Amino acid sequence: MKTKKFLAVTLVVALMAGLFSGCGFSDIAGFISEVKTMKEKLIGESHNIEMYDNFGNLTMTASGDNVSLTGNIIQTITGVDSEGNAIKGYELSSVITITMDGNEIENCGNTAIFAEKGLEKDVDFSLEDIETHSDGKISDATSVARLVNKYKNYFGKPRVVVIQTDFGTPICAYSGNDVNFKICEDIPKTTKLTIDGKTLYIHRAKYVLQDTNKL
Repeated sequence: MKTKKFLAVTLVVALMAGLFSGCGFSDIAGFISEVKTMKEKLIGESHNIEMYDNFGNLTMTASGDNVSLTGNIIQTITGVDSEGNAIKGYELSSVITITMDGNEIENCGNTAIFAEKGLEKDVDFSLEDIETHSDGKISDATSVARLVNKYKNYFGKPRVVVIQTDFGTPICAYSGNDVNFKICEDIPKTTKLTIDGKTLYIHRAKYVLQDTNKL
């Protein structure tokens, strides 16, 4: 019986050794280490999630009590060493994995907004507003400014954050007394904003943060 157990353990060890020798143990260890750091747990009781296409159309909504974002890394070839062997490296892909109460959503290309519950929009721009005030040039900064100025009286606090898609289409705006931001280094194209103590994460979006009295 002991001999059988010993042979089984030996076989497992041999298989693992073959696996690691094929990929390189240091590569595997490095990959695991990178994966562990490419994660951001959204702080707060719970978050509402909204996804938009490049034209500002709402494509999906969801909410969860435990939400985290994970950046997906891919292995790349960065060069060749003196012996002709490929030099491997790792970099973030454009895909993020959203884990929400144990369920996963893979997102690539959509603008995503993660707002802590209790954080309310001051303005939710409609397609009609955008068409009326953009003069057909949604990406034009002056057009966006005019649209925001129309809603100036809705902003009851000193600082305002206007969020736009990658194409420059205005989506919504928040305001607060204490507003700051931090770039998420481990999550691609993602910024964490804190508005009066509540968190707002935006992914694949443009934004403008400024004093309300400067609008």
